[in-house]
Order: sequence, then structure tokens, then C-alpha cells
Amino acid sequence: MTPFSGSRILNPMAIELYNDGNHIVHAFYDLVDDKATNAVQCNQFLVIDNGHGALIDPGGNMTYTGLLIDMQKHFSSRELNYILASHPDPDIIASVNKWFVASSCKVMISSLWVRFVPHFTTGKDNSNRIVGIPDDGGLISLGRCKIVALPAHFMHAEGNFQFYDPIAKILFSGDLGASIVPHDQASIPITNFASIVKYMHDFHKRYIVSGKVCRYWAQMVRQLQIDQIVPQHGCRLVGKQAVNDFIDWIEQLECGVDLMTQSHYQLPRKML
Repeated sequence: MTPFSGSRILNPMAIELYNDGNHIVHAFYDLVDDKATNAVQCNQFLVIDNGHGALIDPGGNMTYTGLLIDMQKHFSSRELNYILASHPDPDIIASVNKWFVASSCKVMISSLWVRFVPHFTTGKDNSNRIVGIPDDGGLISLGRCKIVALPAHFMHAEGNFQFYDPIAKILFSGDLGASIVPHDQASIPITNFASIVKYMHDFHKRYIVSGKVCRYWAQMVRQLQIDQIVPQHGCRLVGKQAVNDFIDWIEQLECGVDLMTQSHYQLPRKML
């Protein structure tokens, strides 16, 4: 049995991942219509602390309207403080110009990508609203809490960050931990890592640059208390056993340049 056998979830709205009354985390899983667009499934996240809010990886133009409408049920876009971007891919941050209009938020992204973000905008100078995160990361004040920007370089972008919420004990892991599952199953929480690994393997082999960075990452995150690993694609891992099993798997993974040989670098002969 896979975690998806005999189960079909249609149109889940925002899913609450944590709520203690003052600190709330919502996830949005169903904003990409894959049947109409053939686009990759992607998740968006809203963290609220004592009246302050941050969107993590809000996505591109196809997710913007749905995310804005659904988000307003829980938090006004006018009060949004930050967009936290793990990296600059279109499915992460292509909607940034619309968020600049809808809110007064600042965008925080790796300092490597600060000068690339304006290419998603209309050309107006928004440089005062784009904040570079240095390579070694840092703490981001949100309400009364501090979100941790964790270095996750080459997982898969050159300048890449994950965001750790120490109150909810959630690691928003970007592309690391992504599972390529049916779109309408992405909101299913996974407590048994073995049941999801086959949906992760091919993605990680190609999109994560090397096993070397995986080992460094594993040593870093073992110092954190993590109850959930929540990637930007596919299902979240819930519970310490699933989290630890994933970290152990990643630590041993061969991927990216580890798997490249001369056969991958030959002059092409096939017509496209």
C-alpha cells in the first residue's frame, strides 16, 4: 500500500500546521491546476505571529490570485511583513511584483539573487524592498518570534535558504524533501518515510547538486528540534521518526554531480 491508495483529497483549502493562539502556520497545497496547465505542483506557506505575517515561497502568477483570496481569510495582505524566498525559481517568486502592489512587504532572498528579483517586476525601483540574506544565514524578526534562515546552498540553487520556525518546530525545506506525488495528494501528511521515498528519489538525484552538501546539511539540522519537514513540492513529513529517517537518507544520498560521467557530456546527434 502507498500512502495514496484508496485516498483522494479534492480542493483542500488552507491547512493549519500549527496554532497556539498567537503563532499560526498555514499551508496551501491546491493552487496549481495541473490538468489545465501541466505545471509542477507547488506549496505555499503563511506564518503569522502576534499580528505579523510572512509568506514563504508564494509562487508564480498562476498561484497568486488563489493564494491572495485564501490568505485574506486568515491574514490581511496589507499587514504582510515579508516574503521569504528559498531561491529565485519562477514557482517560488515569479508573482513578486503583484505582492509588491498588494502589500508593503519586503522580500528576503539570498544576496546572490537580489539583483535578479527585479526581472520579475515591471522595472520600478524596488531595491529598498529586496533584502539580501548573507551566505551564513541569520535570524528574521517576525512579531515576537525569530525565523531562522538556514544555509542550504546547492539544494538546488547556488544561493539557497530554508526557513526554520522554532515555535512550530517546522523546517520549510524548499526543494529538499520534495516528493513528486499526484497533485491532489500533496496535502497528505506522511509519518512513515519509507512510504514516500520512491516519490523523492529521482527528483533528488537530479535537482540536488551533490551528496557532499547533503552530508553537511544533515549535520547542521540534527542540532534543531524538528517536528515537521515541509517541502515546497509534495507531502510534508510529520513526527520525529519520519524526520530523522529522512535526514539519515539524505546523508547517504548520491546525487547531482556524483552521478555524472563522460557519457552525459557528448556531442548530440539526435534531431529534436
